[in-house]
Amino acid sequence: MNLDLKPKPLQESTNCGCAGSCSAAVTSAAKIPAPSDLAQSDGVPVFLIPSMDCPNEENDIRRAVASIEGIRSLRFLLSARTVSIDATTEALDAALATIRKAGFDPKLVSAGQAAKENVGASELWRSVLALGLAVGAEALDFFAPDTLPFKGFGMALAVAAIWLSGISTYSKGVAALRRGQLNMNALMGVAVTGAFLIGQWPEAAMVMALYAIAELIEARSVDRARNAIKGLLDLTPETAEVRQDDGSWLEVPAAAVTLESCVRVKPGARIPLDGQVTTGTSAVNQAPVTGESIPIDKAAGDPVFAGTINETGILEFRVTAAADNTTLARIIHAVEQAQGKQAPTQRFVDRFAAIYTPAVFGIAVAVATLTPWLLDWTWTQALYKALVLLVIACPCALVLATPVTVVSGLAAAARRGILIKGGVYLEEARKLRAIALDKTGTITEGKPRLVATELLPSTVPESQVLAWAACLAGHSDHPVSKAIATGLKLPENGLTDFVALAGRGIEARTDGQLLVLGNHRLIEERNLCSAEIEARLHLHETQGRTVTMLASAQQVLAIFAVADTIKESSREAVADLHRLGVVSVMLTGDNVATAASIAKEAGIDDARGNLLPEDKLAAIEDLQRSYGPTAMTGDGINDAPALARADIGVAMGAAGTDTAMEAADVVIMNDDLRRIPETIRLSRRTHAVLWQNIGLALGIKSIFLVLAIFGNATMWMAVFADMGASLLVVGNGVRILRWTSGKNFR
Repeated sequence: MNLDLKPKPLQESTNCGCAGSCSAAVTSAAKIPAPSDLAQSDGVPVFLIPSMDCPNEENDIRRAVASIEGIRSLRFLLSARTVSIDATTEALDAALATIRKAGFDPKLVSAGQAAKENVGASELWRSVLALGLAVGAEALDFFAPDTLPFKGFGMALAVAAIWLSGISTYSKGVAALRRGQLNMNALMGVAVTGAFLIGQWPEAAMVMALYAIAELIEARSVDRARNAIKGLLDLTPETAEVRQDDGSWLEVPAAAVTLESCVRVKPGARIPLDGQVTTGTSAVNQAPVTGESIPIDKAAGDPVFAGTINETGILEFRVTAAADNTTLARIIHAVEQAQGKQAPTQRFVDRFAAIYTPAVFGIAVAVATLTPWLLDWTWTQALYKALVLLVIACPCALVLATPVTVVSGLAAAARRGILIKGGVYLEEARKLRAIALDKTGTITEGKPRLVATELLPSTVPESQVLAWAACLAGHSDHPVSKAIATGLKLPENGLTDFVALAGRGIEARTDGQLLVLGNHRLIEERNLCSAEIEARLHLHETQGRTVTMLASAQQVLAIFAVADTIKESSREAVADLHRLGVVSVMLTGDNVATAASIAKEAGIDDARGNLLPEDKLAAIEDLQRSYGPTAMTGDGINDAPALARADIGVAMGAAGTDTAMEAADVVIMNDDLRRIPETIRLSRRTHAVLWQNIGLALGIKSIFLVLAIFGNATMWMAVFADMGASLLVVGNGVRILRWTSGKNFR
């Protein structure tokens, strides 16, 4: 799946966080890459690893298989606990064997299986039973006589508790130590074993049991963040009412409905599949897909999306996407893939943790070996304090500080109709200092209408000139050409030699005549402009109209003035960007006068007109030099180069082209520019929470590190410090899921 076409230095594609096509509906759905079955993803097998729920485990697996020849790529998706392994047959077998030796249990799965895997109830009961046994061991140690039978029974209870709750930790830890790695499993295994050997077996059992339970609680908390966006799938009905060949209606599973089937949805019901309305009118609540709170009126020809709510009337629609390929499913899949791109802060934390853990381990060794000589501690005291340090050294809270927050931010944005293709873009949006905006379909409605027609003197009958104009305009998909064709309302004739002239217009031959329909630039290039035509154009352009001309090889035959209207949301968005300190610039292929008129009306700081695709690209580079990080917002093919060059490319999703969607980093599903300042606010808030979490993790560990060396911190306290910090950062991160309006985050 190719979500990103441009090489950006911050992007990493393999790492993960913790955690009938003519219809409008088909066009819209195609903009988000479709999810494929995991077990058959491009022929690359995908494996579920239930115990892989943190970047630590991902890194362990990467290191374990790093030396195996024949592995072409690994792709982790922690949100589903899966890894795709692209390798030769021999290398794949070796990789699976190595992963099992590292303490993991990979299983070949399908997408459906992987999506449903969460923390199992059996793991919870094992940990609860282990805690009960550990409490029993503590009770015997405290209350029972210090005789061999009671002591032996207590030790047996402790061993059973450690085995029940820590067998997975031990197996992973031993594998890590064999590879010379100091991950949290290795540290916990060494600490518990050491405590047991120095006679602290009740505490060793209690620490391992508490650690296992805290890990489960933490995993479930992380699952909440990972599965937040998946919950949208539950909004889609499991059945659909499908018309049969005899005209009757039958309720069948939505997954069994084939393309082109006719489905009926009654008022108050949710729409089960993507489709195109064929009969009926109704208002539809599209919030799950686009984030719009106001219902949208639907009639014949309009697209409808799975998971949305039909509110007022009966609708019949033609199915345009299978149940596993709906727009909603694609959004969810794209968000999951976005979790595989590390944000800058996450990469910093990973590098820091790689230094931090060995450093604390070194401190623990120094405490165990030097303090008996320097501080006159007993060897048992020194070793115990060193073991406490090992527990504190577990980097789990620190590593979890970023991915949970980023995943929560991605999910919260998706709920608002903002599809962000990676944590890097979520975090980097806060740095934006300039926003470049395309005009048509972005600032304006993108539905211009023909407001004036002027026929110039010629030997061609007026009816013929208008027929030619309608014919050429009808064969173009440009909004201005569509407005001309709609306004003229004339039948189209056949065309030959049709050529699209990027940024200029179109050229074609009809009735033996070679004609062009295009803008001022095109007419000047053909040397067909005159002082009279310039005067006529200036009059229209000063009124903010877009002028298109029909010309033969000899002369201009007609002038068509088209006007577009500014979206009310665009004015609000530009004002909001100003409040955030972001400069707004309009880049358009329209003439300079029209650009200036529209920009003034919308409150935009700067406007640049007569721009070809390469000119927009150059304008982005100029803005980057002048202001710094710059975003580009657009919806057309001619915007794609600028979208790819900008620090962040934003595509307007509802009306955008597939090319623009592929080149963009952020997709606004409902074409509402107000989502851009919301994204900036969310980015700023996410960044603040990230550093709050890092501060919490390091602060708590630093306090207990000092207490462990100079105070009376116990292994119990160390476990609570480590896992408490983990739960705190997870809880703080998932707060972002409650985000419902960008204005909550200034």
